[in-house]
Amino acid sequence: MSESTQRNHAHWNEASSTYNSRFAKTFQQVIDEIRKHHEWIGVDWAEDSSGSENEDSSVAPKKTVRLLDYACGTGLVSRALAPYITQSIGIDLTEGMVHEYNTAALNQGISESEMHATRGNLIDANNPNPPELAGKEFFDFDIAAVGLGFHHFDDPALAAKRLAERLKKGGVLMIIDFVPHSHVSGHSDHSHTAAHTVTHNGFSQDDVKRMFEDAGVGAKFEYKVIGHGFVFSENEKKNNRSLFFAKGVKL
Repeated sequence: MSESTQRNHAHWNEASSTYNSRFAKTFQQVIDEIRKHHEWIGVDWAEDSSGSENEDSSVAPKKTVRLLDYACGTGLVSRALAPYITQSIGIDLTEGMVHEYNTAALNQGISESEMHATRGNLIDANNPNPPELAGKEFFDFDIAAVGLGFHHFDDPALAAKRLAERLKKGGVLMIIDFVPHSHVSGHSDHSHTAAHTVTHNGFSQDDVKRMFEDAGVGAKFEYKVIGHGFVFSENEKKNNRSLFFAKGVKL
């Protein structure tokens, strides 16, 4: 495990129990934007929903749609896309985030077969095929998504490649992250421990397009800036950030 990966594990594992409450308003903004853009994402969704959560619907979905929610945290992307998919599998580096993700799913009455997270690391350069993530349930996804995680990765290009390997042909890779910015972190000032888990100050359209093309998911590529009104605050300090959504299709 690299030094930066160790820092990420230590900080986010400790932060997991209060993560949702500290960023509740911002996370809801992101969820709302994902749902507004669900048709733009380009997946043939299981449900043609209006956007309200529909996990307990008695109506059988038309088809199976599987999400890989990587660096899933407490389940931001899984919650946002829940009305449109039949299964979400989360993977996170920290046991604390995995616990929060699974507890939230159970508390909502969602079965483990529909939504479940496990601890793992797909982007260790020295371990391309981790045995704990080798089962067939970790492959052939319709969509793989990373919500606000790419700026923490040592090697985002490697992350794109590893996630692309988990997609079925025609599957979509989607990332949500910060547009380039001058500050070290979107979380708080550099003195805060969260800042030391950041390895990239956002990504431009050209950055992401290159990564997606090199990973084999450059078809139908789009990069869309969502807005500047996303507030990330800790220790009484606030940072407004612009987010982007990017997507590409595996050929």
